[in-house]
Amino acid sequence: MTAFPSRWWPRTLRGRLSLVAVTTAALLMAILTVVFNTVARQHLQHQADDHLRTRATAVATTVDTGGGSVHVLESPNDTLLDDNVWIYAGGHLLEHPPSTSATHPLTRAADALAGHGGQGCTTLHTGRAVRLCAVPVPTAGGAASRAVVVTALDLAPYLSSADTLLFASVALDVAMLACTYALTRLAVGRALRPVHTMTDQAARWSAADSDERFRGRAGPTELTQLGGSLDALLDRIRAVLRHEQQLTKELSHELRNPLAQIIAELDWLQDRPRSEQDTRTCHTAVADAAQSMRAICETLLDDARAGARSSPGTAVVLPVLDRLAQTVAEEGPDGPRAPGVTVVGEDPELTAGVSPALLERIVGPLLDNGLRHAGSGVTVRAVRLPGAVRIDVTDDGPGVPGPFTPYLFHPGQRATPDDGHTGAGLGLSLARRLARSAGGDVHYDELHATGARFVVSLPAG
Repeated sequence: MTAFPSRWWPRTLRGRLSLVAVTTAALLMAILTVVFNTVARQHLQHQADDHLRTRATAVATTVDTGGGSVHVLESPNDTLLDDNVWIYAGGHLLEHPPSTSATHPLTRAADALAGHGGQGCTTLHTGRAVRLCAVPVPTAGGAASRAVVVTALDLAPYLSSADTLLFASVALDVAMLACTYALTRLAVGRALRPVHTMTDQAARWSAADSDERFRGRAGPTELTQLGGSLDALLDRIRAVLRHEQQLTKELSHELRNPLAQIIAELDWLQDRPRSEQDTRTCHTAVADAAQSMRAICETLLDDARAGARSSPGTAVVLPVLDRLAQTVAEEGPDGPRAPGVTVVGEDPELTAGVSPALLERIVGPLLDNGLRHAGSGVTVRAVRLPGAVRIDVTDDGPGVPGPFTPYLFHPGQRATPDDGHTGAGLGLSLARRLARSAGGDVHYDELHATGARFVVSLPAG
């Protein structure tokens, strides 16, 4: 059942629309052709009947029904009686064409018409179609007619005209179908030309990450709607590309510190022979850095999956902050940290509703940023709020310049790109995004007077 459509159904939209148009036109033309030829044949038959009745009326003028008898008068038009004319009186045949006999099929057909009171017409097929019509002879005083005139006519000329009309209508139908197909393909092709152009433009724009869009361009309503759909698709593609680029940058940003630690430990180990204890310490540091890299990858990838919320979990806040403070302060991308980190918390059982790895990824960039700009140190304070946990990361550095505050959490933005630090401007945006994915947030406290303070709010565990 499916072989026929797959084999004969066109693959292109233009071909399908052309086939539908031709099929519809063919059905309509077939109906019109049948109706037209039926009406034409009926009209030709009525013409033949009118001609026969006219002849019968002319012959009836030569029949005398007065004096109680019926007889045929002699007239100059006696040739009428010799041209397929039968005259009956009281059901008895008086005159018939010389070319026929009393047993001829035309005579028997004429007898049947005369026997029915001289009314009606019939068609006889004897190798050729012959039409016969009967007309009663009028009598004086309105008395019942006792005479009937039957005339016959060969229908060959009329049937030839009907056949000619049929062939002409079929030829016209074929020509119209050919024109319909050609014009439909031409019209559909011209209508689809802007669609092909829009498709090519959308492909180029998506490949080049262009800001160009179809919105605002004049055109038919359908093309405007298509342009809007393509714009939405391009925006989604661009968002996906930017998300992938952002994820790559964030991974490289977060993996930089543990990778630098691994390289430093290996360089230190290979520099000169070490004791067994030093070697074990180096191996432990490398293993811890590798484990940290693994946790970073899992955390960021979990957050990136389909924009879903991060996996639920709980973390005891203060131990995580202590471990993070020690790790971040020991070694940074620009060398050993001079300022120290102080973790303050009154509740040792304070629990946040995120995993320990995610908590490190949220607070870590804030600590790293604070240590870059702090004068003497960074303070991390954790407190409990109703249904939430608040973590303040405060440094005593110069603070954030006022004009840069609106761009503080924009990816890739730095207040002073030439300050000698190697940061990529991704840490703060990553911290905020991860916090929001867990149902919390990160914001900058503009009311803080000295240095900079970043506030992390997370759901309570």
